[in-house]
Amino acid sequence: MPALQDRAGVSTATLGLALAGLAAGALVAMPISGWRTARAGSRRTTLFCATAIDIALPVPALATSAVGLIIGATVLGAANGAIDVAMNAHGVEVERRLRRPVLSSLHAAFSAGGLAGAGLGALVAGAGVDVRIHFALISLVLAGATVVAARRLLPADADAAPPDVSLALPPRSLWPLGLIAFCSLLAEGAAADWSAVYLHGPLGAGAGTAALGFTGFSVAMMISRLFGDRLATRIGPVRLVRGGALVATIGLGAALLNGEVVPGIVGFACLGAGLAVVVPTVFRAAGSGHGVAPGAALAAVTTTGYTGFLAGPPVIGAIAGATSLPAALALVLAATLTVAALAGRVASPLPAAA
Repeated sequence: MPALQDRAGVSTATLGLALAGLAAGALVAMPISGWRTARAGSRRTTLFCATAIDIALPVPALATSAVGLIIGATVLGAANGAIDVAMNAHGVEVERRLRRPVLSSLHAAFSAGGLAGAGLGALVAGAGVDVRIHFALISLVLAGATVVAARRLLPADADAAPPDVSLALPPRSLWPLGLIAFCSLLAEGAAADWSAVYLHGPLGAGAGTAALGFTGFSVAMMISRLFGDRLATRIGPVRLVRGGALVATIGLGAALLNGEVVPGIVGFACLGAGLAVVVPTVFRAAGSGHGVAPGAALAAVTTTGYTGFLAGPPVIGAIAGATSLPAALALVLAATLTVAALAGRVASPLPAAA
């Protein structure tokens, strides 16, 4: 981000607008992707969006003005939001055909990719590699991965709906799932934006130690997702989501009450471990039996959840300004308790073992 800011010659405020463009592009693209996935099938939409990311990724790095940076970020955000819907719809169909749960494992790969990308970005930035070269090379790698993955995706007509599919408001049966996704991703956004600030500010940790808050959150989330499918089969989706939400609530709540650095890091790790199983389970429930195509259902739930991811951090910041950051983080506990209370709405038949 500093390299993009320097190359475009923009202020921090303008950089914030570019980041808002990332979010706005995603929110606009998600419902459209859901409609297109329902109509043309998740294979075609996923490959189209993957190609769009390959093309869009280098664009912000080429920007030499505020307008170019904002437009580039918005286009990249749209491609990223669109593929989020399409690839999850494809995962739901893959899971249905395998007749066993795999969505949590797919999301574990997503988490691992996020960690790998962040680590690689830090190494490349530290080595002083030009951001244009960095993004161009990554784009080529992603293009190669797209070609390889395309050979193993399901057929184009695997989950396509009749051609009269149209954009419409989601059915009411999806609203509770959307609220669960909203609360879960609000908590994720809070961990991403405020964990290091909380550990560094109120608790007085050094910058390196403070960064361990989100590292612990991310690693715990990835590990938890590796076991999520087995747990879903063993104890069922409702108990899994409720138990995960309670682990997140108790872990972070105890850390906030303790007010020490190490318990704080452990608390955010508990938050990640508990929340890890929620979104895959919600997406599985959304893609099953709501009277709409899985792509359209996932678009509604994903868009609602992503809104929570975006809205939560600034709301927490506003509350912290009026009170304190530890008090503001109580909003995360309210969100995780809401997930626990609504866990019964994720009940859906798990794929039968083959």
